[in-house]
Amino acid sequence: MSTLYVWWGIALFVLLSLLIAYMARSGKATSLSDYFLANRSLGGGVSALSYSATTFSAFMLVGLAGLTYQGGVGALGFELIYLSGMVLFAFFGPRFWLVGKRFGYVTPSELLGDRYGSQAVAAVTALASCLFLIPYSAVQLAGVGYLLEGMTGGGISFTTGAVLATVLAVLLSWIAGMRSVAWTDAFQALVMIITATWVVLIVIDGLGGFSAFFGTLEARKPELLAVPGNGFFSISTFIGLTLPWFFFSISNPQVSQRMFMPKNLGEMRRMLIIFLIFGFLYTLVAVLWGFSAAVHFPSLSSPDLATPRLLASDLVPPVLAVVVMVGIMAAAISTVDSILLTLSSLFARDLYGVMQKKTDVDKQLMVGKVVIPVIAVLAYAFASLKLNLIAVLAVSSSAGLLVLVPAILGAFLWKGGTASGVLASVIGGGLLVIGLEWTQTRWLGQASGVWGLIISLVLFIGVSLVTRPPRDAADRFLGYLHRALKERNVW
Repeated sequence: MSTLYVWWGIALFVLLSLLIAYMARSGKATSLSDYFLANRSLGGGVSALSYSATTFSAFMLVGLAGLTYQGGVGALGFELIYLSGMVLFAFFGPRFWLVGKRFGYVTPSELLGDRYGSQAVAAVTALASCLFLIPYSAVQLAGVGYLLEGMTGGGISFTTGAVLATVLAVLLSWIAGMRSVAWTDAFQALVMIITATWVVLIVIDGLGGFSAFFGTLEARKPELLAVPGNGFFSISTFIGLTLPWFFFSISNPQVSQRMFMPKNLGEMRRMLIIFLIFGFLYTLVAVLWGFSAAVHFPSLSSPDLATPRLLASDLVPPVLAVVVMVGIMAAAISTVDSILLTLSSLFARDLYGVMQKKTDVDKQLMVGKVVIPVIAVLAYAFASLKLNLIAVLAVSSSAGLLVLVPAILGAFLWKGGTASGVLASVIGGGLLVIGLEWTQTRWLGQASGVWGLIISLVLFIGVSLVTRPPRDAADRFLGYLHRALKERNVW
């Protein structure tokens, strides 16, 4: 594909994104809630599209398509497990929103710190989130680098693509905080779903329609239509990949923080419904992309090249390929800028804010803005390692965040949970995951996330049982929540 076409597509995308971000400004953000949560005033449609663009990043049309190319239809089951995990969002979303509005929480870590009556809990959970989300951001930047390099045959280097994505993510985060990110995400999500669906239909039509397409796939690559098929999706691999994805909506702070943002519970309901429809369609599209690449290019050096190779081929009209490329790039950047905002809010509110005892909100806001490019540079440094198989790397990063799940479940469901239990589970489970990932060790053949969740759960329950729970904090938090749920008739 012509590098000039790609540069024109990138230039148009950057201009439109910056224009939308600027138009989303509503005066100067003067509070943490306004800058990081869009003043808790987002509608269901914008919230859903923003959530979709943040979640379905380079992981989907690059990562999930590559995973399908590598292991076959098991990738579809893997992603459907994620969508089934949205039952957690349906249950915990209203609870996050109610207590967030009542007590003014800006971050999930602040919620946990207040619920367990411990600033140390807020600081440690914030630090864990930073530790595991920076590599996840790097995955998105790497996705852009691979995409542009693959589509242009090296005309645009991996480094150029990753740097471009980093700079744009910082700018979109800076302009108006969550307002600009939410509205540019909505624009990007629409570009993603429309263009990706259009292209996959063109490619399949070129083979004579769906019947002929799957007939060709069965003849040339029958192992991709069965589980475990070629052996990639063994039971242990499938569990290791899907477990972090099932808990993704509550374990990943850039997602759970979005539970604070809708202007009311009705908009949150609408957000969930639209997201599920979007997610199901986009999952089917990404899997079909992977199958299409397997049919046309059966011997790629890396599964992550499936989408770039497909777009650069004669199967897709050049102009449409550029538009799809922009959609994938947009998805990756939307994830990065959301993570940048979340991590900067965690740093400002739960690390710097704890040290300053949360007395100077203006200074916290300034610190949050200052650390955005610092976090972005760290993510870029990790992306420059150019590690392979984006989908697996994304899940490995999310595996570390599973250690937060017991503390989150306990905050809402168990009055006996203690701050000591949270600290033991997050620190102990987090160190275990890091150790297993660093040494590439799989105890009993199971992935690090499985053991991280098990150990953190055991530590949380065990330590909580032998330490004193924060009665006053728990009574205030859970007492209000139970009354609010009853008044609104929320299950």
